[in-house]
Amino acid sequence: MTSNEPANTAPLWQPDPERVAQAAVTRFQSWAAERYGAPADGGYEALHRWSVAELDTFWQAITDWFDVRFSTPYTSVIGDRSMPGAQWFPGATLNYAEHALRTALDPERADTPALLHVDESHEPAPTSWAELRRQVGSLAAELRALGVRPGDRVSGYLPNIPQAVTALLATAAVGAVWTSCAPDFGARSVLDRFQQVEPVVLFTVDGYRYGGKEHDRRETVEQLRRELPTLRAVVHIPLLGTDAPEGALEWSALTASDTEPAFEQVPFDHPLWVLYSSGTTGLPKAIVQSQGGILVEHFKQLGLHCDLGPDDRFFWFTSTGWMMWNFLVSGLLTGTTVVLYDGSPGHPHTGAQWQIAELTGATLYGTSAAYVMACRKADVHPARDYDLSKVKCVATTGSPLPPDGFRWLHDEVGEGVWIASVSGGTDVCSCFAGAVPTLPVHIGELQAACLGTDLQSWDPQGKPLIGEVGELVVTNPMPSMPIHFWNDPDGSRYLGSYFEAYPGVWRHGDWITITDHGSVVIHGRSDSTLNRQGVRMGSADIYEAVERLPEIKESLVIGLEEPDGGYWMPLFVHLADGATLDDALRKRIAATIRSELSPRHVPDDIIEVPGVPHTLTGKRIEVPVKRLLQGTALDKAVNPGSVDNLDLLRFYEELARTRK
Repeated sequence: MTSNEPANTAPLWQPDPERVAQAAVTRFQSWAAERYGAPADGGYEALHRWSVAELDTFWQAITDWFDVRFSTPYTSVIGDRSMPGAQWFPGATLNYAEHALRTALDPERADTPALLHVDESHEPAPTSWAELRRQVGSLAAELRALGVRPGDRVSGYLPNIPQAVTALLATAAVGAVWTSCAPDFGARSVLDRFQQVEPVVLFTVDGYRYGGKEHDRRETVEQLRRELPTLRAVVHIPLLGTDAPEGALEWSALTASDTEPAFEQVPFDHPLWVLYSSGTTGLPKAIVQSQGGILVEHFKQLGLHCDLGPDDRFFWFTSTGWMMWNFLVSGLLTGTTVVLYDGSPGHPHTGAQWQIAELTGATLYGTSAAYVMACRKADVHPARDYDLSKVKCVATTGSPLPPDGFRWLHDEVGEGVWIASVSGGTDVCSCFAGAVPTLPVHIGELQAACLGTDLQSWDPQGKPLIGEVGELVVTNPMPSMPIHFWNDPDGSRYLGSYFEAYPGVWRHGDWITITDHGSVVIHGRSDSTLNRQGVRMGSADIYEAVERLPEIKESLVIGLEEPDGGYWMPLFVHLADGATLDDALRKRIAATIRSELSPRHVPDDIIEVPGVPHTLTGKRIEVPVKRLLQGTALDKAVNPGSVDNLDLLRFYEELARTRK
């Protein structure tokens, strides 16, 4: 793992003294020093040390600084701090949506944009704070009238549109539990997620526009309605202008009244939403995060690390099927205008996202590392072609930003632009390391671990490492860690996902280096999760689709982070007797994956193999194959005694040699 090596050079970017002084994290540190005993000197490094050493005091200070409204008080900050199962703010009640809509109560801000929606027509459409609050009030009342109660699940099959934000906030206002999928997900992918949580309401569109084309999803919606028997109501949003199908409710009717929102006061650990893992070894894990945990974690992350406030416009390219959408919506917490872009990242040209940043006056623009590298490859010149004078920060996530990506952003967007490469996960809906507005940026490095996060790099024996590659671990609880997985009554699946390698310590599944100056270098996944364009995907979904074809006996898909910042995702197929892997079969495989899953799931190459290796218990071997393709020697990539046919692995070892 030699890519993204820590740089021993001068910083690429350094905040000037004025920027440091104005940053919210600087003001927070001074304030917390007076009131909570935080260190007044020593800058961010000292503040971070205090935040993990005095975890209770730090999080109490966060709730005070951001004026979190507890309708009933907490008895302690952390009741039980063991992982998993840490208890945060026991006794407290609150509501996430109430905080997200507070700005609407400010007479000077009520008529300013809360949301700016842009589609491929590139014409921004604002929704004011007052209008968003009114719609949420109306919809929350209608949900209650439909019998939706706290704890019920409400689902959205929706693109990144204002209606999705309204539906999420109305769901949270009621105390129900939100969950969503993007409309480019095929029916099987959606059902694998929604059937687990048994929603009572489904918000859906008739279709969406992407890449200059309309995509009709009415047949998929009908299949979802048939196969989700717990649905009491389906709400139709006519994005393509069609009439509501029989039995569906009209969005416009549910959001027409002028009703003051009623915010259900729920316990701090009451479920807010369900996010999903990629489903590598079966059904996606249904990850449940709490109203209070997300509220305080996102206040910290957006208000201090991203340095967002009322004067900012927050644009992150995402879909409703990725945790970054939930993170983006939380920009409302800091009174920030949230930019929602619904469309292809590269339509009508590769530089389209930069044009959206210009059109919307984005001050923080977030995207994937893959998009940055695609712009570099396509010879895009953002600062030359667009007015990006309002962009203060360009943030990237999804995969490590290669050194060339840092240099390109610095040269082509602006020397004064803060480049924030960040890393976290769906599992916490936040960041472990990344943006710090008061620290320098070094090429290939994330600036630092986040406040309240005791991020470490460990060797297999649990020894902390500095300057060496190890496993990303977090040794203290975070408020946004899952409260549980859905349908995991004894907690065994949750425990096995993060706490088996190091009991009581969160192991995330990334290889990292922590440098001697406190920055972090991410080297990619240490497990077999596919991670393409910043979206984690499950191999199991691909196997299910591909292996329905009679010509395919078995398959194996691997995702590899390339040294140049690219991502290679080959699909290996073991053919049935008499089948031939010709162009026609390759096209059918790709078409099947595209229609049943999404275009993002389509592999880069389809390669015939003599067989797929398994463990002795019959599980496909993915991680050892990935390591072989990365150049690891066979005897170091796998334990020979754990494989059903060691000779099959020699094919992949030889393939790695031929690719060099």
